[in-house]
Amino acid sequence: MDNKISVIERNGTWKLTVLPKNARKIGVKWIYKTKLNEKGEVDKYKARLVEKGYTQQHGIGYIKVFTPMARWDTIQIVLTMVAQRKWKMYQLDIKSAFLHRELDEDVYVEQSFGYEKKGEEYKVFKLKKALYGLKQAPRAWFSRIESYFFKEWFVRCPSEHTLFVKTQGEGKILVVSLYVDDLVFTGNNEEMFAEFKALMKREFGMTDLGKMKFFLGVEVVQNDEGIYLSQKKYALEILERFSLENANSVRNLMVLGIKLMKNEDGKQVDMTKYKQMVCSFMYLSVTRPDLMFMVSLVSRYMERLIIYICRLSREF
Repeated sequence: MDNKISVIERNGTWKLTVLPKNARKIGVKWIYKTKLNEKGEVDKYKARLVEKGYTQQHGIGYIKVFTPMARWDTIQIVLTMVAQRKWKMYQLDIKSAFLHRELDEDVYVEQSFGYEKKGEEYKVFKLKKALYGLKQAPRAWFSRIESYFFKEWFVRCPSEHTLFVKTQGEGKILVVSLYVDDLVFTGNNEEMFAEFKALMKREFGMTDLGKMKFFLGVEVVQNDEGIYLSQKKYALEILERFSLENANSVRNLMVLGIKLMKNEDGKQVDMTKYKQMVCSFMYLSVTRPDLMFMVSLVSRYMERLIIYICRLSREF
């Protein structure tokens, strides 16, 4: 928590002031998270100061909030290119990404409990830059890093706005894909890699994670044979979350010729839980495309058929 406050102040995120008349201050709170690696082991403990953005009013505290995010289809295409050309995929973690963009709106937040300025407890902070929890924070961050990429002569893909490409003479190329504050990159020139990492560390503050190993819940193994993707950790989390650890395993994911239909006289299931299950299995199809047909089939009945999807749960 001390480190986070230090980063916020060093970054010039806010300034202490008296709350103007008729202005409204927004509360803040601390969020704690244990970050795990691809093996499920503790990687680090994180503390994050966030604003209670749900109290913001449209047109006063924010106007536009939309920001693009990389799709897994794009990541898979890039990984395919990496495997075909025997490149390597690397990953950078951006420190306090949302704190780098200046705000256009006037936003005031209260001082965090335990970190009040002595003798000035009645004052508030006026945000000069975005803070986590702000509705416009993701958009502000993407605008900031996008403008930086343009300044460094990257070209944005017209059909995927989170994919940037930089080329130099003699066929040198650097490809960067951005998912909020997670950044992966590849290419065919080590000198461009070193220069890119040095620039990003100086401009934003980055942690070099080396070769891409764990990205958005997907485990990645890169070696001389190729690139292997797995979601073993995620699959086990699904089984535990929905109490399916002891479900019966099957060899065939779907019985040949099976026909599904609504049972109007059957017992009503928990709709929320069932939808959560279907969506969880949809994301599992990132590395298991053989599940896609079955998951798509049962998703037609988002309020029924919980028994059948349990039969699929052990085949991961």
